[in-house]
Amino acid sequence: MSNTPRHAGTKVDRGSAAVEFVLVTPLLLLVLMTVVALGRMTDARLMVADTAHQTARAASLARTQGQALTTARRTAHASLDHAGTACSQAKVTLATSGLQPGSTVTAHISCTVTLTDLTRIRMPGRITLHQTAHSPVDVHRSTR
Repeated sequence: MSNTPRHAGTKVDRGSAAVEFVLVTPLLLLVLMTVVALGRMTDARLMVADTAHQTARAASLARTQGQALTTARRTAHASLDHAGTACSQAKVTLATSGLQPGSTVTAHISCTVTLTDLTRIRMPGRITLHQTAHSPVDVHRSTR
């Protein structure tokens, strides 16, 4: 048996872990920021989908087509504002089928979101989110 100490590496390897850490850290931060950005984009899509459902439901409760469109626009803008989505140019398209009992109201929402607003980092570009939702008009409601 020898009393000489065993070393895991040679003197040439000394400090290489610190260099590797310095080189890998920016890559790990980039991956982390990308995951956060994708999560925020998914969250924005879910908020727009929820807005479409709320808009279709509110429009299906209206008595006239004009009232349905007005209610749909108000509901969409209130829902997007409440959710904190940084949508610009939000557009509401509504198909009411005459609001006849048993028919379906279809609401289509589209809005443009800048990636800077979504990701909170300086990412260039915009993304347009589209969602459509359907809501039945109550079969038992009066037609007056």
